[in-house]
Amino acid sequence: MLEPRQVAIVGAAETDRVGKQPDLSMLQLHAQGALNALADAGISKNAVDGLFTAGPLIAQLSEYLGITPSYADGTWAGGCSFLMLVQHATAALAAGLCNVALVTHGESGASGVGLNGVFPRATSPGSPSGQFEVPFGISAPPNTWPLAATRHMAVYGTTPEQLAAVAVATRRWAVLNPRAFMRTPIGVDDVLNSRTICYPMHLLDCCLRLDGGGALVLVRAERARDFPKPPVWLLGSGEAVGHWNISQARDLTTSDQSTQAAARAFRMAGLTHADIDHVMMYDAFTFSVLIGLEDCGFVPRGESGPFVEDLRTAPGGRFPMNTNGGGLSYCHTGMYGMFAIQEGVRQLRGEGADRQVPCETSLIHGPGGYFSAGSVLILARG
Repeated sequence: MLEPRQVAIVGAAETDRVGKQPDLSMLQLHAQGALNALADAGISKNAVDGLFTAGPLIAQLSEYLGITPSYADGTWAGGCSFLMLVQHATAALAAGLCNVALVTHGESGASGVGLNGVFPRATSPGSPSGQFEVPFGISAPPNTWPLAATRHMAVYGTTPEQLAAVAVATRRWAVLNPRAFMRTPIGVDDVLNSRTICYPMHLLDCCLRLDGGGALVLVRAERARDFPKPPVWLLGSGEAVGHWNISQARDLTTSDQSTQAAARAFRMAGLTHADIDHVMMYDAFTFSVLIGLEDCGFVPRGESGPFVEDLRTAPGGRFPMNTNGGGLSYCHTGMYGMFAIQEGVRQLRGEGADRQVPCETSLIHGPGGYFSAGSVLILARG
């Protein structure tokens, strides 16, 4: 059984920059993030004996990095894959199956260089999605998440203005982050007047699609203080996987998977919601933040819209959330989870610069696919 503080993150870094980078392939982005994280930990790639990734074939990445890990995991479940892989790496380290775990991400989301084609395979004519959903126009996140959003609006009275408030608050954090891709301040009217993508989602309700990546280095507790940076401890983690097809979701207003994952993470950490100082809520869309807040138990069902409309999640608010600018304004490559973890680590290390918030704990949330999977991590300052 996993216990709090068995494992720590001792290296964390992203690619040199995020944005449109047509000169770098998916594998090059993985490698750049990995080498930067190893440099942050002050160790060589030759020390890595556990490799964890989502996207490329694990052997493909091993070959490109020039390492031969004795333990490898290529779990892919969409954007929450990297949160899951932190839990998997923790289990492998706790079991003694590896000593230094490297979790990598790299995605050419804007430029499409070296894509592995996971989503096209999932919607091919021979798949259930290809037969029973794609012919009816249900084929990608921009037209699946709006189904959930409109259902939430019908059941709970959630409004487009409340959705827009999420984008406004997140952009205010991005203004404070020099690495963020979108830094021009916006208001609710700007969101509502941006072009409609799929009702009720406007352009500014939707995440960016860029190139970038990052990586994490994890070790067991006995080695956690042997590295240049203070350790960031894993206190709790959880994951769950349910449906793939949006038509098979039990209830479009909630994700059973994220609810289960959050409950397990809090149980393992031995904490309550009042103990969480900082939150990274997956924001592929403004609505994914609302459903995430409810699934993780921060607000009751149906009350996330009123919770965010007063911008309490923006700088200076009572609930600091998505402090890097999120997938809406900082960076989203197609799978966002790695960037959420990176910001949690930065905040706990005190490296948040102008956007630093006082925090001892950080909760990271991620859905996968069409909220068909879910994972939650609770991290703590070293």
